[in-house]
Amino acid sequence: MSIQSADFDLGAEVAALRAGDAGVGAVASFIGTVRDRNGGAAPGSVQAMELEHYPGMTEASIEAMIDDAMQRFDIRRARVVHRVGLLAPGEQIVLVAVSSAHRGQAFQACEFLMDYLKTQAPFWKKETTAAGAQWVDARVADDDALRRWGITAGNAG
Repeated sequence: MSIQSADFDLGAEVAALRAGDAGVGAVASFIGTVRDRNGGAAPGSVQAMELEHYPGMTEASIEAMIDDAMQRFDIRRARVVHRVGLLAPGEQIVLVAVSSAHRGQAFQACEFLMDYLKTQAPFWKKETTAAGAQWVDARVADDDALRRWGITAGNAG
């Protein structure tokens, strides 16, 4: 798990996840990127996104998410990398990668971790548009996605 301002390399992250483990039969990954729009806004309306976090608390929260995924799914390893700082549209913002003996468990754990990350990790996002900067609110759809795993969030209003 890593919180960092620097970009990440998917190939290097997957190689590290698989290293020394001949029991890996599947690796599922998700990379999130900064969009140039939010909601129904016009393409190009988002000029930048700035992410802040609460050092120590954020890392502990993500480690707990990974521990939960390890208990719920038959996975071998999981890796979460989340960037902070000022990012431009098109830049990578988050990586979730999971290794398992079989693809089904890897896919499920990857999706679980991403759903959990979107609602439970203490990150704050601020978008900059031509109209100025604004904090991004939690979305009901993200809370709904987490609920299917038996976890109630209630972050969105």
